[in-house]
Amino acid sequence: MKKLLTKIIPLAYGQYFNFYTLFAPKKAAQKAFDLFCTVRKGKVQPQQIDYLNEAKHSVELIEGLRIQTYHWKGKKDTVLLVHGWESNTFRWRNLIKKLREANFNIIAFDAPAHGHSTGKYLHVPLYEKTVRFMVEKFNPKLVVGHSVGGMTLMYNEYKNSNPGVEKMVIIGAPSEFHEIMEHYQDLLRFSDRVMKILDDYVHNRFGFRIRDFSTSRFAESNTKKGLLFHDRFDAITPYHASVQVNKKWNGSQLVTTEGLGHSMHQEDVNNQIISFLEA
Repeated sequence: MKKLLTKIIPLAYGQYFNFYTLFAPKKAAQKAFDLFCTVRKGKVQPQQIDYLNEAKHSVELIEGLRIQTYHWKGKKDTVLLVHGWESNTFRWRNLIKKLREANFNIIAFDAPAHGHSTGKYLHVPLYEKTVRFMVEKFNPKLVVGHSVGGMTLMYNEYKNSNPGVEKMVIIGAPSEFHEIMEHYQDLLRFSDRVMKILDDYVHNRFGFRIRDFSTSRFAESNTKKGLLFHDRFDAITPYHASVQVNKKWNGSQLVTTEGLGHSMHQEDVNNQIISFLEA
């Protein structure tokens, strides 16, 4: 029954948006976008509480939201960690262990609507504003992002340059926003008319078209040293995303894995990250 509902509910939303756009296209587009950005998982779980509470730092007010930060003190360069969709700072625990052993100064935070942070929605422009705040406040020399967090770091670098940041690590990140939206359309089976109205909504709200938002395009102007990780069989984010970014990012190196999945918590991955940051 649960599997059946999982299939039926998205289709019901799609038909709803198909119908709604005939009468109120702008309102329908907003509802479709809000549904796309709604965060359903990623809040702190009972087994994560003690670990995160030990490192709780400040709560920052960003775009009207209360964003929880974390700090593990170290004497070496500051590293900023940026997690992915429906996750939280706990996902970095294995890498944090390695970073602490290497004596790095570590800053992390829960994205809007994730972990201990408030909110209901997350999209990359909002995430970028949050990252920009953290970069300006904590002045990291090194940044690490997973999945949508990695995409956000690339967008942030494209928009702001961040002269204090020297190295970037991007793990399993998507590249083309239109691919993500096309997957959303396939899931809900809404019409091309709805997609066109969504594109207009995104343009009016954020100033770019869906096809204009491209991490591989952002990479063309990136002058930082970069290390990209992507599993060839990643079931969440297509491998070709990092291949495209690597081709456009002159200062980057792509590490291809097989069978490590999307999350990439493995020790070998973390050891390579530490080596890159220390080099």
